[in-house]
Amino acid sequence: MQPETLSQPLLAWFHENKRILPFRTESTPYRVWVSEIMLQQTRVSAVLDYFERFMKELPTVQALAECPPDRLMKLWEGLGYYSRARNLQKAAQVIVAQYGGKLPADYKALLALPGIGEYTAGAIASISFGLPVTAVDGNVLRVFSRVLWDEGDILRPDTKKRLTAQTAYFQPPDAPGAYNEALMELGAIVCLPNGAPLCTECPLSHLCEAHRRGRETELPHKTPKKARRRERYTALLILRRENETPQILLTRRPADGVLAGLWQPVLLEGTLSKAEAESALAALGLHAKVCKAAPKARHIFTHLEWELSGWVCRFESGTLSQEHVWANAAGLCGEYALPNAVKAYSDLAKEMLSCPDRFSL
Repeated sequence: MQPETLSQPLLAWFHENKRILPFRTESTPYRVWVSEIMLQQTRVSAVLDYFERFMKELPTVQALAECPPDRLMKLWEGLGYYSRARNLQKAAQVIVAQYGGKLPADYKALLALPGIGEYTAGAIASISFGLPVTAVDGNVLRVFSRVLWDEGDILRPDTKKRLTAQTAYFQPPDAPGAYNEALMELGAIVCLPNGAPLCTECPLSHLCEAHRRGRETELPHKTPKKARRRERYTALLILRRENETPQILLTRRPADGVLAGLWQPVLLEGTLSKAEAESALAALGLHAKVCKAAPKARHIFTHLEWELSGWVCRFESGTLSQEHVWANAAGLCGEYALPNAVKAYSDLAKEMLSCPDRFSL
């Protein structure tokens, strides 16, 4: 098959059907970079509002490099995978120091930046700089495994290397960025995963070996995921009034590990009864009256699952560490970054702090 046999119908389809997205209407290297990092393991629909807010507050690499870390985490709050934001800032600082605040128009230089892997480097290099390099993500691997009927496990390096070579073979030298975007778009909205490809809408169906065999849903092959580890925690919403202003006690998570450096209500290991919660707090030097139960919640990470129960408490006395802070409603909404893992409790806290008369303790 000649390269243009695949690339021409693909590009024609993309020109007519591509989604209008904010990072496509202005494809500067910085905007492409931030959007690709945000889109890692995250749906486009979830990213759009975050991207607009991020660009409004941090419109340049310099602004990102200089952003206070807590403010950066607040801008990223709820998007998940927070190491992405930290690596964005680390890379921005390198770009300012070494490249005058402009992303380098070089694939290997991009690849050397913190948080940028082969796919992201390829996307920036091809879309923003027109360099003839591939950008192969899960969408692209799925498309080519079906079109070429490749039964290899797409999580294996040898399969990915083989399919990447095929992606490069079909790439037109005069439109590498559009070609890469078209493949990603095709995988995202037509050549869908989980047994649901829209073959009647696909510009490559006449070339697709999986479609010819009527076996599109059998590919791609992937190693089954390992079972998630389960952990149980009890969230304690410890409240007080300071000068008639209701506040909640927040604690900062450790600098390393899951949700590093983010804020949360006091979180204790295990599913604790009322008496156990009061006893555990006392052991930490905090004395609080457990008043009523808070809703149960669950949060799923990639390889981890949290099961949470909760209690609403009234603070009585105690000495706080530097990793604790009292937050009012404004601080909870606008200053401290809390992860989605505790969203059920942060939402309840916001409601309680904003309407304290509805919640007698």
